[in-house]
Amino acid sequence: MYDLTGFQRDLLYVATGLEEPHGLAIKDELENYYEKEIHHGRLYPNLDTLVDKGLVEKGEADRRTNIYSVTRRGIREVEARRDWEDQYVGNIFSE
Repeated sequence: MYDLTGFQRDLLYVATGLEEPHGLAIKDELENYYEKEIHHGRLYPNLDTLVDKGLVEKGEADRRTNIYSVTRRGIREVEARRDWEDQYVGNIFSE
């Protein structure tokens, strides 16, 4: 996970949290978070990077829609990142 950009990490987190996420659903979630438009030219190459790294699998829902499912490795990476984050910021939520 250390070699991902912040945007790629956010893509992975959103894909992890959605049930059978497709590109436009991921895009909508990130646009809400970033409060600006995410262009296809940024979204899909970064999703492809996650696929190439074995963190996400890409499948077809139909001829026009791809589904992105997080792999076991992707889930392990998210869990490891969350554990690492908790070392530094976990205590602010327990006060």
